[in-house]
Amino acid sequence: MEDRFQRLTDQLLAVNSEITASQARTWVESLWEDFETTRAKGGWSYKGQDQTESIVAKWIVQYGPSLHKYTPSKEKFSHLNKDDEMKH
Repeated sequence: MEDRFQRLTDQLLAVNSEITASQARTWVESLWEDFETTRAKGGWSYKGQDQTESIVAKWIVQYGPSLHKYTPSKEKFSHLNKDDEMKH
């Protein structure tokens, strides 16, 4: 699992130089959890980590360059763009 998160974090950092490594990792973990939770709540069968990694990778390609612009409206997501270290 750690390898998957690291691959996705590196992928996100490659497309968005405005976020820190810590922020990228937080985004990856949050996107991963959101996808799996949404599938489960929707009653869809679990297709495994390969599918989840594939979806998160697609989201990174599509939304990754703009994630630093995200302004959360819910407290649950307020941690996503906290600047806790220097940018890479």
